[in-house]
Amino acid sequence: MRKLALLFPGQGSQYVGMGKELLERSATARSVFAEANEVLGFDLQQIIAAGSAEELTRTEYAQPALLTVSVAAYRVYMEEIGVVPAYAAGHSLGEFSALTCAGVISYPDALRLVRRRGQLMQEAAAEEAGAMCAVIGSSRERIEAVCVQASNSDERMVVVSNYNSSEQLVISGHRLAVEEAARTLESDGARISFLKVSAPFHSPLMHSAAAKFREELAACTYGSFEWPVVANVTGKPYESPAQITSLLTQQLTAPVRWDQTMQELCDGGVSIAVELGAKRVLTQFMKSDAKSIVCYPYEKAAELDLLRQELAPEQLEQARRLAANNVVTRCLAAAVCTKNRNWDLEEYEQGFVAPYKQVQRLQEQLDETGAPPTEAQMREALELLKQMFITKRVPEQEQRERLVDILKQTGTTSLFSSMLADSEHLHALEPC
Repeated sequence: MRKLALLFPGQGSQYVGMGKELLERSATARSVFAEANEVLGFDLQQIIAAGSAEELTRTEYAQPALLTVSVAAYRVYMEEIGVVPAYAAGHSLGEFSALTCAGVISYPDALRLVRRRGQLMQEAAAEEAGAMCAVIGSSRERIEAVCVQASNSDERMVVVSNYNSSEQLVISGHRLAVEEAARTLESDGARISFLKVSAPFHSPLMHSAAAKFREELAACTYGSFEWPVVANVTGKPYESPAQITSLLTQQLTAPVRWDQTMQELCDGGVSIAVELGAKRVLTQFMKSDAKSIVCYPYEKAAELDLLRQELAPEQLEQARRLAANNVVTRCLAAAVCTKNRNWDLEEYEQGFVAPYKQVQRLQEQLDETGAPPTEAQMREALELLKQMFITKRVPEQEQRERLVDILKQTGTTSLFSSMLADSEHLHALEPC
């Protein structure tokens, strides 16, 4: 089966009304938004749905808003498509979304972290007059040289903050230095566009925010990776959760190396990518620099139809069909789309990561042979799923409902009815 990557957009992709179709069609998406409101203590959903563009652009709101939309899109994707990724990557703020969906940061912790990150970045921006500007149509070497020329002190500095693609870089720093560099590059023939952001992200002007944010990161507990996540700072997958505090701190002042991220996905054999969140900025970057990867946005219902019917290659379509009829594949999807409530790293490693990998190996065996799963393989996958549910501390009612759903949709209720503790759910099932 071809390898798939999930991509998560960053700040600048937000817009008033984003996520509307997800909310309208999915109870899962609505629960993600409701949880955000509860954790943050204010009505984030209202700001997203009906706030002003100016309010939503404020980094303290934009960051939790984008995280919420991406997590909602991911959970809906896992229910509607269910193809487990080989990699995940997020652009800037999107790296938090990627880490959350990979099971490393709990959703409540991620909400609190990005809210605080936004506040600290806003405070740092208030200390300096900063700006960011996208540059299109100039070489990397020329842009870097112009930034050096326009920087003459700690009070007048501009740097490359985003290596987005071969066609687009972003510069960031003190406003006067950014404006000078932009004028020079524009006179060279480059196209420039000042970004509507409230802080000079990924530049030395964020040092004060980074120092404070490190403390917030260090206080969190991190789980294991359910699949590799590519870090912005290195352009390589995280090696362990122990790197998170360091790399996410560095990310505030270091450039986003999205060009290297795309190359890493290509080198890793990824051939399909799905952008989960607002707009389709990352899809455009992939079309520019990662032509071997077909990338699809996943925000609106029409895009779901394209992914399923028009754009999905044969292998992905086969995986989708298997997800509808294969107990083993369904167990993989159910394992990752349920909320985790257990942040004991050792317990999670033993009780979730290890059994999840066992189910993955079962699925790989089935993919290699093309044979349907045997009763023994299905039973093993279901038992491992129950173990993963217990480790994630999924409520018993939800455990039963998800198991019932798997058995009902795969036509295997009669085979495995003894695995369901609550007989009332069995009586409610249609005959299989």
